Amino acid sequence: MKDSTILNKNIVIKIFILFFWICIWQVMYMVVGKAVIIPSPYKTFIVLINLIKTEQFISIILTSIGRVLLGFIFSVILGVILGIFCGLNQLAFEFINPVITSIKSTPVMSFIIIALIWFKSSNVPIFICFLMCVPIIWTNVIHGINEVDDKLIKMAKLYKVKKIYMIKDIFIPSMKPYLFAGCITALGLGWKVTVAAEVLSTPKYSIGTHLYNAKVYLDTESLFAWTIIVIILSLFFEKILLKLIRKGSRYGYSNRKSI
Repeated sequence: MKDSTILNKNIVIKIFILFFWICIWQVMYMVVGKAVIIPSPYKTFIVLINLIKTEQFISIILTSIGRVLLGFIFSVILGVILGIFCGLNQLAFEFINPVITSIKSTPVMSFIIIALIWFKSSNVPIFICFLMCVPIIWTNVIHGINEVDDKLIKMAKLYKVKKIYMIKDIFIPSMKPYLFAGCITALGLGWKVTVAAEVLSTPKYSIGTHLYNAKVYLDTESLFAWTIIVIILSLFFEKILLKLIRKGSRYGYSNRKSI
């Protein structure tokens, strides 16, 4: 009973906060007085509903989601492998670190333009998402490995514990919280850079292409509507990832407890 009351209270608070910001948006629209600069919330909502009703909407959404997930999954796989390798080997870290630093420092637009030369327009967003997310996963994995207690490592070496068991039972449990945090950050960034890449590469089915078209035709209502869709999708997948992480953490804990 108490939990349901708290849940209802949280829902009411979130609805109030959402309503508050919509009111701020409405006030800005009334002050500016030009829909081409700031459209009204009502007209944007109508356009949003009309977009959802179109035949191509599902294809557009699923294609963009697929690009984000592909880029994100590939980045997690490579980021974890490289992160563990570099975290356990200083020489490997010295070799890889300049590349990761360069990726972090280079503007996303530069990579998008280069990728347009290298790949088909439909593959550019996947590559950009992958490239931008790898450094986050890599860095967090290394931080997690570096947080392992030196005394624990010395004890494992003293008892001649095999490297594979040290990775499995010492380093991986230590890096998990950092990896999970990195995954959440990378997924949010993945949505931003993927849509940005779609805007420049303009593949046939993509949210970014429709954002670009809205800009060209000064259709600000559509621009805001598609932006809202991206925000909703990003938050939705972040919530799913958080639930999977919590579920996986509880499962891992129960397994250790049963052992």
